[in-house]
Amino acid sequence: MTQTVRGVVSKKRGEPVQLVDVLVPDPGPGEVVVAIGACGVCHTDLTYRDGGISDAYPFLLGHEAAGTVESVGAGVTAVEPGDFVVLNWRAVCGQCRACRRGRPQYCFDTHNAAQAMTLTDGTELTPALGIGAFIDKTLVHQGQCTKVDPAADAAAAALLGCGVMAGLGAAVNTGAVTRDDTVAVIGCGGVGDAAIAGARLVGARKIIAVDTDDAKLDWATDFGATDTVNARTGNVVEAIQELTDGFGADVVIDAVGRPETWTQAFYARDLAGTVVLVGVPTPDMRLDMPLVDFFSRGGTLKSSWYGDCLPERDFPTMVALYLQGRLPLERFVSERIGLEDIEDAFAKMHRGAVLRSVVVFK
Repeated sequence: MTQTVRGVVSKKRGEPVQLVDVLVPDPGPGEVVVAIGACGVCHTDLTYRDGGISDAYPFLLGHEAAGTVESVGAGVTAVEPGDFVVLNWRAVCGQCRACRRGRPQYCFDTHNAAQAMTLTDGTELTPALGIGAFIDKTLVHQGQCTKVDPAADAAAAALLGCGVMAGLGAAVNTGAVTRDDTVAVIGCGGVGDAAIAGARLVGARKIIAVDTDDAKLDWATDFGATDTVNARTGNVVEAIQELTDGFGADVVIDAVGRPETWTQAFYARDLAGTVVLVGVPTPDMRLDMPLVDFFSRGGTLKSSWYGDCLPERDFPTMVALYLQGRLPLERFVSERIGLEDIEDAFAKMHRGAVLRSVVVFK
């Protein structure tokens, strides 16, 4: 039977979001209804609200979530009612050319629920990243549910669903940071700090945090940065080189995604070093650089999609490390809020006042 629950919806570009009634259908074949326990407020949700993703309004916002499986549809084998899960927006298909080549982290045909959630007048909602989790209960594909240890705090575990996994995976999976590497991270918000935590987790020898905000550099130090550089007060490339015996870092992660920060990352790496772009640029951004520099410096230039993660592999491992005290997921939770506080959380995000506001459901 269709359920009526509360959900946060963006109806028009740039206008404040609304807390409204949403109709959630019973799960169909391969689908799951999840009672949301917590959902992080990610910048991507704000980008949806402001029309930076598409014009497919109205949007059901929220995607960085954890909760408990309430019911399952026919043919569901991955989870069962009562399971504690973290939701993901890359439910791999297993059949596309990337999956068949053993690279499912690049899956080109990921799954979402077939049925739509709607407003009470029947208007179909577009769920953010195929999830839509600023809601009491949401409908997703079974592949979007990853079972993890229920001992985890839902607010902490939820952040693996997007930002933390994106940053941590950019370091560990995409950048392949390993013991004794030198690493620089440009941009120390939630994603950048997760990259720092990941680099620390795998034993990087030196981790250099770069930002324009001293408060964010303090956060970065708390997550494991060994050195900090304020980009407002000096030359970033020279500072990173000075901290790495004049060579540059083995891996430089750009968690901002602007031409100037990517250029800094390119020249701040050692010869044959690696640049990882995890910050998301806008379509109008361009680079103008000498082609010979790409040849002469060698190395690897990568983009990181969702931290190149495999949720079924990475989420349980990250939760286990968190429960062992080795991965401080709880430090990313700046505040716990209600569904009615989303717009205020967006404002705090703009000001750089929080790493993550997390909606907690009672």
